[in-house]
Amino acid sequence: MQESVLAKILRPLVRPFAEFIRTETSSGIILLFSSILALLLANINEGIAAYFPFIWESQLTFSVNDFVLSKTLSHWINDGLMALFFLIVGLEIKREVLEGELSTVQKAALPLVCALGGMVVPASLFLLLNTGTPTAGGWGIPMATDIAFALAIVLLLGDRVPLSLKVFLTALAIVDDLGAVLVIAFFYTEEIQMSYLYSAAGVFAGLLLLNRLQVRALPVYLLLGLVLWYFTLKSGIHATLAGVLLAAAIPFRIRYSREEVTRLIDDRLLVINESMTVGDVHPRDISEELEDLNNTISSPAQRLENQMHGLVAFFVIPLFAFCNTSLVIELGGLSELGSPLALGILTGLALGKPLGIALFAWLSVRFGLAALPTGVAWRQLIGVSALAGIGFTMSIFITLLAFPNNPEAQTTAKLAILLASLLSGIIGYGLLRMSGGSSAAAPR
Repeated sequence: MQESVLAKILRPLVRPFAEFIRTETSSGIILLFSSILALLLANINEGIAAYFPFIWESQLTFSVNDFVLSKTLSHWINDGLMALFFLIVGLEIKREVLEGELSTVQKAALPLVCALGGMVVPASLFLLLNTGTPTAGGWGIPMATDIAFALAIVLLLGDRVPLSLKVFLTALAIVDDLGAVLVIAFFYTEEIQMSYLYSAAGVFAGLLLLNRLQVRALPVYLLLGLVLWYFTLKSGIHATLAGVLLAAAIPFRIRYSREEVTRLIDDRLLVINESMTVGDVHPRDISEELEDLNNTISSPAQRLENQMHGLVAFFVIPLFAFCNTSLVIELGGLSELGSPLALGILTGLALGKPLGIALFAWLSVRFGLAALPTGVAWRQLIGVSALAGIGFTMSIFITLLAFPNNPEAQTTAKLAILLASLLSGIIGYGLLRMSGGSSAAAPR
């Protein structure tokens, strides 16, 4: 009995990696369904296709007295709800840097080097095909990896993919996301309004001060985070970056030492066992005790990530995909897949991603900077590198920033992203399936 209760306590506290995999893969399946449904609805009936622009471009206004904030529904999704996605991305990056797969140089070396190769090579291939064209500004589109889709395919392969390779893929995608955030911040920013930027910087400094003073009340951080989002939106820097800044400020460390946590668990178990010996205890009472203990010893960042992850994975990202893949595909428009923009994205994601990751991995191992994950063969790493070419969510997001006033370029880029992601998924799945789960020595 005690072992079972202890397991219930530890499960939400440590949030095992396997649980993360299950959440991300389920999200990937729903994401795929949302995208296919949007494409079908936009193309299966002319009436429905004509109705989509009206839905996404309808105005949604929030006002309080003289304060008015009016945006189209698509802007609320892309600038507002996606800030929650970036908040989760920021929390995951922070967790991995402080305690996870990026917490030491030894752990982080291979994912960092591979992520660098997976960003530099695709961007270079894109620029090679687009330099001197009006679409050259889309070089950031093929740089990102969609972890939800990639892990969904890994799930289909079962034991053919060792856990160490799944950990590597997740760490790689998280570094990838960090790179995408930096690219958005420095290269896809509109004209900056300095007064709002200073206000945003002041709010962020206040959040860091609260962290320093060990304030751990989540509502305080979330309220100030909303103010930070508004000032960031008005400053010209993309508003979703406020989510990453808020994540950086929310306390991650728990306030108790390992010994104190162990004592608190033992004390709570003792109370539960004593209650069960003197009377009939309802399972709900035990659950409430465990939830209270979890809230007591977990950090604000842990609690927020646990509470928000499901909302983002199963609502925000699928809604974003549904909104931004509502594409009317015309036969004439398919000819644009031969344009420099489309070819740059296709080449960058389907070829540049696996080439950059595998090449930089080989160089880092060859020169002793890193080692392959335990039990992982080179052909398996190449298969995972191909899966990293599934750009989707972040690639579409960067597309909207790169071509804000060019719907034709947006449509062409989105179609290329969908095709490249499909090709990358098929190639990666095939390579990993053929690998058979065996390992091989690294080349010398």
